[in-house]
Amino acid sequence: MLEPLGEPLGVDAVATADVVLVPGLAVSTGGLRLGRGGGSYDRALARVPVGTFTCVLLYDDEVLPEVPAEPHDRPVTAAATPSGVVRVRPG
Repeated sequence: MLEPLGEPLGVDAVATADVVLVPGLAVSTGGLRLGRGGGSYDRALARVPVGTFTCVLLYDDEVLPEVPAEPHDRPVTAAATPSGVVRVRPG
């Protein structure tokens, strides 16, 4: 895989993004994303300013009423599926 040219931006660069896309296994209608349990994406989402559009990329049947959650989990604002973008309601 080709790597970008230039200096790495560092871990805080995510705080300057207009949109943040993250992977996941599922998302709840409340915006909690189910990942693989490592927490690295939740740590990155913790650096994203409130109000930034954050979206998990999933299939339609992976948007669920609930998913298991931990206290450190950070919500996303939407899920992009083959059928379109689904807004989720954190809270």
